[in-house]
Amino acid sequence: MTLGFSVETLVPRARGSGSLRMGLTRLAERDWLQPDFDRAVRADAFDRRSDSVAMLPEGEAPGREAAAMIGTGGTLGDAARGVWEDLCVLTPGADGRYRLVGGAVAFPTDWRLSDKLGLALTDVHAPIHGYAEQLAAGVDHFMATLTPGMIFGRANWFVVPDPAPRWMPEGDPATRFAHVDADNAGETLFVRCERQTLRRLPETGAVLFTIGIHVAPLAALSDAVVARVGDAVATIGAGEHERRAAPHYAAALARYAARRQTRPEIAA
Repeated sequence: MTLGFSVETLVPRARGSGSLRMGLTRLAERDWLQPDFDRAVRADAFDRRSDSVAMLPEGEAPGREAAAMIGTGGTLGDAARGVWEDLCVLTPGADGRYRLVGGAVAFPTDWRLSDKLGLALTDVHAPIHGYAEQLAAGVDHFMATLTPGMIFGRANWFVVPDPAPRWMPEGDPATRFAHVDADNAGETLFVRCERQTLRRLPETGAVLFTIGIHVAPLAALSDAVVARVGDAVATIGAGEHERRAAPHYAAALARYAARRQTRPEIAA
C-alpha cells in the first residue's frame, strides 16, 4: 500500500473525527520519502532560521545514521536539506519511554522544536486532546516493538488560511479567518497534510520520524475530499475543535462543501 504525496491522496488515509488512532500503513522503501521537491524552498527555510535544527548529545549518533541511510551523509541537519521531509530522532530513556532527542524541522505545524526537545512522546503530544487517554499506550508499544527494515506511514490534516509550508500562527484565530466565507472558501481555506513515517535505525536503535508537508486549497481538491474534510470538522471533539480554530471557519467550510455537492463547477 502507499499513502501518496498529495493532499488528495493523504486525506482519505487520515483520521477524520472520533477516537484517536495511529492509522498506520506499511510502506515499501520506494514509497518512503518524496522523490521530487523544491530544493531551493527547502534550503531557504533552513537558512532563514537557525533554530530549525537542535540536537541533544544522545541524538548525534542517530542523526548521523539517519543521514547515511537517506544517502546524504553528515548530520541530521544536512540530511533534512536533502529531502522534503522534516526529520526527528527518538530514543528510549531510562524509563523506556521514547524521547525526542534531535530534530531538523523547517516546516513545523504550530510547534517549536526547542519546546519539545528532550520530552517523552506523551509530553510532546500534550496539546492534542485525548492523546494521553486514547493513544499514548498504543504509540509507546509500537515504538518499543518496531523492527528494523519496516517502514510505517500515517497522515493527519489541518485546515488553515495560509498555503506556506511553515505554519506558526500568531494572534487571535478569529482574525486569521475573518476574511473567509462560503463564497471564497475554495481559495482562502487550505488543507495542510502531514505525511508522517516511522522506521527504526538498525545500528543505534533509535526511531526516525519524518514529517512531509503537503498543502492544497479546497478548490483544488475533489468533491469527495472536500466533503470528508467538512464532515470531520463538523464532528470533531470539542477540545480539538477549539485547538484547530474550527469555530472560526467551520460554518463557511460546511456551506462551501454543500455547494460543491450540487454545483461542482464552482471548484473549476
